Amino acid sequence: MAMLQHIPNWLNGQETQPSSNAWLDKYNPHSGRLLSKVADSSAIDVQNAVGVAGDAFAAWAELTPVRRGQVLADIVANMRCRADELAECIALETGKPPQDAKGEVGGAILQAEYWAGEGMRLYGRSLTSGTPGKYSHTVRQPRGVAGLIVPANTPIANIAWKTFPALICGNTVVIKAAEDSPRIALLFAQLTKEAGLPDGVFNVIQGHGQPSGAALVKDPRVAVISFTGSTEVGRWIAEVGGRRLARVSLELGGKNPFVVCDDADLDLAAHWASLSAFSNAGQRCAAGSRIIIFKSIYDQFRDKLVAKVNSLKLGTAVGCDLGPVINQRQQQNILAAIERAKAEGGTVVCGGNVPNAPELVNGYYIQPTVIEGLLPSAELSCKEIFGPLATLHPVADIQEALAQANATEYGLSAAIHTRNVDRAMWFAQRVKAGVANINLGTFGSEPHMPFGGFGSSGNGTREPGIEALDVYSELKNISFLTRNQFI
Repeated sequence: MAMLQHIPNWLNGQETQPSSNAWLDKYNPHSGRLLSKVADSSAIDVQNAVGVAGDAFAAWAELTPVRRGQVLADIVANMRCRADELAECIALETGKPPQDAKGEVGGAILQAEYWAGEGMRLYGRSLTSGTPGKYSHTVRQPRGVAGLIVPANTPIANIAWKTFPALICGNTVVIKAAEDSPRIALLFAQLTKEAGLPDGVFNVIQGHGQPSGAALVKDPRVAVISFTGSTEVGRWIAEVGGRRLARVSLELGGKNPFVVCDDADLDLAAHWASLSAFSNAGQRCAAGSRIIIFKSIYDQFRDKLVAKVNSLKLGTAVGCDLGPVINQRQQQNILAAIERAKAEGGTVVCGGNVPNAPELVNGYYIQPTVIEGLLPSAELSCKEIFGPLATLHPVADIQEALAQANATEYGLSAAIHTRNVDRAMWFAQRVKAGVANINLGTFGSEPHMPFGGFGSSGNGTREPGIEALDVYSELKNISFLTRNQFI
């Protein structure tokens, strides 16, 4: 697919050049070749985008939620018409195999459909009163300009995840696109205009998090900030946004446990452990990167998992299981983490290097890697790496499995594999995680399901699901007193 040579911002319904005329290099993660030039936005560009969104707010907010939902439904229809183009762009920019890119677009469309329908369900509540003749009810109202900051790991899914609930609530949007997946944000902006979204309601800023993302967080006109990314950046956003009492929603990192009990279906568990750790090249906040195994079946399960991992095919062709990581910096960070793990006593059971296949050597590939022998306190056992890397940890029983699962600053997702329902529910109730799955992987959120975590995995908000309305709307209570003149 032919790519734009230069990928600009999108303000007020049209492509806009960066004010400084500065551009960033975007490389193809599969080949390592220069793919495109991306607008290197400044604080001035962000200020202009926020101003445009602010100007468009009153008219968009004045529409009924039902009418806003109809506009969003037209965007969904356009996404369906251009699904192949969106998937091709994702595959090229991120290095996903084609079937994974198509699956991501399908998930984004489901998300959009759900929120378009929410225009007819933007409910309030009727309340009772202790005062005779007094009636009270609640309504949801938009907050204003929403600043949305998305990562590159699932770009169109992340855009849909935040944009549609923000818009259905009546907010206007400035989205800070991921610098490693810039064109998909521009394509999405173009199709929203084609679908009839008014100019200025959805705007895109390209460039690095510093300065463009930071400027979005600091701007006092931005009423709500939603960020998906690292815990380190999330803490900064919470501090800066909180200082001016902005509404802040944070979906951050994870070091998610995948527990395999002695009564588990080991073939099924190996399948889901591999998917949890290595699908999307391990670039998931919900990746199952800590695999906790009962000692009595440790060797048997490890061998099944290693056989499964060794069967995985790297590349970007149809049928490949995982592609490259997103950029060279991330590739080098992962390789360095593997070396530090070996220095701490870890043993690489499989993978641990870059592939040597001629068609892969110039890309940002990492072999899917399994390491055993590390203490629970080792760096790789505790810190999110965001790549195709998992560690194995033997435990004696379910109590030790729970203790080790909870021995982390994070608390995003968890999975347990067992045939014992009582054991499964005991673990699910007690594990420190916002999502607990049984006989599944550590991932798998759906549009109507709240997603978010405890501890360093977030700040208590949940997106998507109906709970996202609490992020993107203000709740107002309206009361009135009748005159009772007919009584």
